[in-house]
Amino acid sequence: MVSRIEHPAGGYKKIFESCEELAEPIPAHVTGVIPAWLNGSLLRLGPGLFEIGDEPFYHLFDGQALMHKFDLKNGKVTYYRRFLRTDAYVRAMTEKRIVITEFGTTAYPDPCKNIFSRFFTYFQGIEVTDNCLVNVYPIGEDFYACTETNFITKVNPDTLETVKKVDLCNYLSVNGVTAHPHIEQDGTVYNIGNCFGKNMSLAYNIIKIPPAQKDKSDPIEKSKVVVQFPSSERFKPSYVHSFGMTENYFVFIETPIKINLLKFLSLWSIMGTNYMDCFETNDKMGTWFHLATKHPGEYIDYKFRTSTFNVFHHINCYEDQGFIVVDLCTWKGYDFVYNYLYLANLKQNWEEVKKAAMSAPQPEVRRYVLPLDIYREEPGKNLISLPYTTATAVMRSDGTIWLEPEVLFSAPRQAFEFPQINYSKHSGKDYTFAYGLGLNHFIPDRICKLNVKSKETWVWEEPDSYPSEPLFVQNPDAQNEDDGVLLTIVVNPGASKHPAYLLILNGRDLTEIARAEVDVIIPVTLHGMYKA
Repeated sequence: MVSRIEHPAGGYKKIFESCEELAEPIPAHVTGVIPAWLNGSLLRLGPGLFEIGDEPFYHLFDGQALMHKFDLKNGKVTYYRRFLRTDAYVRAMTEKRIVITEFGTTAYPDPCKNIFSRFFTYFQGIEVTDNCLVNVYPIGEDFYACTETNFITKVNPDTLETVKKVDLCNYLSVNGVTAHPHIEQDGTVYNIGNCFGKNMSLAYNIIKIPPAQKDKSDPIEKSKVVVQFPSSERFKPSYVHSFGMTENYFVFIETPIKINLLKFLSLWSIMGTNYMDCFETNDKMGTWFHLATKHPGEYIDYKFRTSTFNVFHHINCYEDQGFIVVDLCTWKGYDFVYNYLYLANLKQNWEEVKKAAMSAPQPEVRRYVLPLDIYREEPGKNLISLPYTTATAVMRSDGTIWLEPEVLFSAPRQAFEFPQINYSKHSGKDYTFAYGLGLNHFIPDRICKLNVKSKETWVWEEPDSYPSEPLFVQNPDAQNEDDGVLLTIVVNPGASKHPAYLLILNGRDLTEIARAEVDVIIPVTLHGMYKA
């Protein structure tokens, strides 16, 4: 899955440039034959505005949220996009400056105010962003764009209109939730976020939002906390981007990437810091795996420990013969990967991009296995007896269970990230295939498929082409796990016409089935969903 392509022309810089929204959907030029059963919408989110006037956004996760939609119907395709009318966006457009602090960009008081009003503005407290640029998912019969704060934004998936802003703190004990919920077949939504637990110490809550209600009431109003995980540090919660869920268990990984809550609450208001300024690393804790049952929600106090890594995306996890198999996209070490995602780094010339990536944490796809019975062997002996993995778990004399992974894929500065599976059939269950976006020194330049059992790989790539996270859509008549298609948005800045397109790949071998080309550049997108 290693990239065979270099990017000396630096075409990737175009995916980090601002664009305008569209007044109406535009038709796409289709080559190939789109499967007759593929009728629906690909919804994607990402940054679309990378500066406000003369004020730039600095980090990849700062630009104002732009929602994209490719509509597929009867072999024809249209493309549409609109900015979300969040408070962050509307106020920025009104005042012609950055008004709300984003992930890596600090908003300062209006320079036109006098010194006294500017001083008091600093002491009004933290104004959390509602810039929902990361993902979109269904709750009941509605759809919500999200980031990682307590705010989600209800959107109309047909018109891309912004409907309303929702504060989850009004319904749940969470300070924020991830942009990667798990959604069951009946529409039940599970997510995780940090919260204040006993004695004002930090903890992590798994929350549950029920499916669509028969009485048409809002499911969010019936949300509840299912189970709580303790925090390894009282005032420093770990950064959480996703979590694992099997049929009967929740898996939460606590990494050494910490949010200094005291700094967040104090210096933010006084000195004008941003989210990135509040991260720090505990280089002594390693990485902790936490486990809880799902029905009922109960924390299992096993002390699973392993070496230090960053993790943002779980691929899948499942139960097998008294074990929980956990597959992850990891980055080795305790240096925070997001430190390398500032736009100034990503928009450098190719040789400089490669040079910067040399010092970054190295990516690796790993499989960990957690034993449900930690006393099945004597201390010092391997607790894992699954015949198909080399992952180990050994109880130490202090009662901790040390985990060593099986490496499913590893290559220097070549990441398998933004993973996807046949989610509707295999989420939380045994599976064979994972799909991902290949990052070449942090630049997305290929689509990958990985057989997690045999480690066989497949790759799609073309010169000067920059794809997005691939989404798997199953063939309704599927007989096999990988019987379906992948949908990804590809940008080819050097093309004389049609610089972007929706690419449809065969899920079995990543051969091209069709593409739907448009005459506009599409900036980088992060995550999304397929709405049938």
